[in-house]
Amino acid sequence: MPASNYAHAKTGGFTIEAPHAYNSYRDDPVLDRTLKRLLKPDEYERTSKDLDRFSQRILDEIGELGRQCELKKPELVVQDAWGKRVDELRVCDEWNTLKRIFAEEGLIAIGYDKSRDAVARRLHQTVKIALFNPAAGLTGCPLAMTDGAVRTFEALGLEKTEDPELKEAYERLLSTDGQRAWTSGQWMTEKRGGSDVSGACDTYATHVEGDKYLLNGYKWFSSAVDANIALTLARIVDENGKEDEKLSLFFLHVRKPGTNELNGIQMIRLKDKLGTRQLPTAELLLDGVKARMLGERGRGIAAISNMLNGTRLVNACGSVSAMRSILNLARDYSTRREAFGRRLDQWPLHLRTIAELEVDARACTLFLLDVAFHLGLQESGRSSEYQTALIRLMTPVLKAYTAKLVVPHVSEALECFGGMGYMEDSGIPSSLRDAQVMPIWEGTTNVLSMDVMRVMSTRPEAVDAFENAVTDLVEPARVSTDARIRDSVDAVKIALEALVASMRSFSYVSDVEGGITFAGGARSIMMALGRVYCGALLINNAIHPGANESDFVTAKRFCLERSLLGNLDETAFGKERNEQDRLILFNHTQNQGWMKRGVPISKL
Repeated sequence: MPASNYAHAKTGGFTIEAPHAYNSYRDDPVLDRTLKRLLKPDEYERTSKDLDRFSQRILDEIGELGRQCELKKPELVVQDAWGKRVDELRVCDEWNTLKRIFAEEGLIAIGYDKSRDAVARRLHQTVKIALFNPAAGLTGCPLAMTDGAVRTFEALGLEKTEDPELKEAYERLLSTDGQRAWTSGQWMTEKRGGSDVSGACDTYATHVEGDKYLLNGYKWFSSAVDANIALTLARIVDENGKEDEKLSLFFLHVRKPGTNELNGIQMIRLKDKLGTRQLPTAELLLDGVKARMLGERGRGIAAISNMLNGTRLVNACGSVSAMRSILNLARDYSTRREAFGRRLDQWPLHLRTIAELEVDARACTLFLLDVAFHLGLQESGRSSEYQTALIRLMTPVLKAYTAKLVVPHVSEALECFGGMGYMEDSGIPSSLRDAQVMPIWEGTTNVLSMDVMRVMSTRPEAVDAFENAVTDLVEPARVSTDARIRDSVDAVKIALEALVASMRSFSYVSDVEGGITFAGGARSIMMALGRVYCGALLINNAIHPGANESDFVTAKRFCLERSLLGNLDETAFGKERNEQDRLILFNHTQNQGWMKRGVPISKL
């Protein structure tokens, strides 16, 4: 048979050149010099050297491991061929390798290295996690929960415990030995769940002896279920069947020590999620789980609140790094792809689109570093009363603000690739799917907005702290010789005055009827807090040594070409507005016969 019958297919001579990834630490326009400004010279040298090396490891090794986690999703085998219950969770080798890597690289341990200055270790850890996340195959989730567990142990004074079981757990959570290190789960969400953790908890604890209990319940959404240990909440029931009103915190081993047998746990099913598919998330039945109470009885919510700042910071790391990662790829792709006779970066509209994304990414990066810096100050005991109030206010703002931006940001950047951004085998679509979890995990935008309002009500000094912080950031720029910077300062000061007036003119009330005024405007105020603070940070960044023309233009574009306040008109927050919202949504459904014939979507 003629050889020509087996010739290679002729598909034309053109192929699309893929975008290139680079050292993500060196490729960031503000990371290195901001760290240089915030850290002492010896700490900067140590931190910068490690981040540079780690970024190269991400390019050479970690990125491909993360991609394989996306391609090889976890599986749950509930029964074997003979009907025996096995609850075998199968994850790919690359997933386990990445977990070993984040232990070896000290992504947890760095944040708790008591031999270092607290600010330095917190900034080092924050940036390293941010660099890791886009390539990590979602192992950043167990990383965040493990960090939260360590934070909880320390808040409860357990870092110095002599209890063998708890001491081993604490040491293994912090271990940099990839073979010895443990990860932790956080099992808080139940069927009625969401952010109302206390009201929705239907897990019960029966006392055995001492601090030992048996847990029974159903955890509806439990991520990284391959963890070694977990922290969970439950309601203690006494011998007479009386339930505690308040929840307690419990520590448990996922598997019975020294065995592969689950500790009274059945894995019911893995969640079929929009994104984060690399991450094994399951529904768990707790049936006589052996556990130990941590902290005081009925103080479980207070105990886990200690980890909130940490997990919110890690969430912001994920949002900011997702913005930066796909933005860098879109920028590089624009220098390689041609359309209508020009490279994409030579078309003004395409260039403008990516530049606007850069403005937001840069602002959010500075916001992330600022909050990490202040958290470090707080951990060191050097923060003032105002700085402590500021960090309590701005940590939920950071999480909510960056999470709200990341989804449209990634969507816009994906569009910059045209059809290739829609092709699964390009590896780009998963960025958008995974980004959607950010505004949901650790509290939705509305939940965090209400938390911000609660802080303003219970800690009125937080409003003063915010006003002082923004003023301190922009005041040195008033003497700038660059008119763009002076005009930007004026814009921020005007917005600050109006925002602070709005914050002080309302009183937070938690009940629905009385709280309509402030609750309706909570999101508007929270997002304005983020925009004004980011504007101040961009101005401050532009006046430091090493600043360049790009920094001036970025500050000007953010502060002068965008609305820093949004809609803060008091009439938009009142009871009348709330009634109008209800009218818009439900007026056409009132007393309509067809409303009685609805079908649950589970039946469609």
